[in-house]
Amino acid sequence: MVASTSLDVVPDDPTAYKTKEYWEERYQNETSETTFDWFKTYDELKPLLREFIPNQDASILMLGCGNSTLGEDMYKDGYKNITNIDYSKTVIDIMKARCEDMPEMKWLEMDIRDLKFPNESFDVVIDKGTMDALMCDRGDVWDPSEELIAEVKAEVDEVVRVTKLGGMFLYITFGQPHFRRRHLQRDCWEINIKTLGEAFHYFFYTMKKEKSTH
Repeated sequence: MVASTSLDVVPDDPTAYKTKEYWEERYQNETSETTFDWFKTYDELKPLLREFIPNQDASILMLGCGNSTLGEDMYKDGYKNITNIDYSKTVIDIMKARCEDMPEMKWLEMDIRDLKFPNESFDVVIDKGTMDALMCDRGDVWDPSEELIAEVKAEVDEVVRVTKLGGMFLYITFGQPHFRRRHLQRDCWEINIKTLGEAFHYFFYTMKKEKSTH
C-alpha cells in the first residue's frame, strides 16, 4: 500500500473537503494502492474498538470509508460483517476491487446524510473523520453556519435511525468536545468521550442508543 502524505492532498480551499467533486477528482488521480487515514490506524484504535465491539459478528456500518485501511484491517482481525459507504463512486469501485478477497465486506456508493438502509439495521456505526470533512467551513467555529448545522444534523439523525436499539455510534475525530458535543446530543443516548494522544489530541466519542426513536 502507498500511504498519501497529508500535504500531497490538502486542497487550497479547505471547504473543498465538503464537495463530492473534490473527492472524485482526488480518487481518480490516485492509484488503487493509495491509502489515506485521517487520524489513527486500526492498530492504534484496536483496544478501544475491541472494547466497544466485543462481538465480532456485529453488523458494522463505516461512514465515508474513502481509501482508509480501517475496514480491511478490521476484517483481517475477524470483523467480517462490515458495510462501507462513500459518496465517491470512484473510491467505492477502487475499494471493491482492492478487497475482492474479502467477500463478506460490502461497498456501496451512498451519501451519509441520506442512508438507504431500513431503520435499526446496524449494531455499530463508525465515523472516522467523515463528519470533520462536512465541517470544513470558512465560518466561525464557535458559531457555525445554519447550513453546516443542518448537514451534520442530517448525518447524525440518519445514524440514530439506522442504529439498532442497544447499538453503538463510534466517532473518531480531532474535534474537541466543546465544538462537537452540540452536534451529537440526542435524547436516545449519552455521549462519552475518551482522549487519545499526547502532544496532539484525538477524541473517541461513544454513544449507545438506549431508546427507540420510532
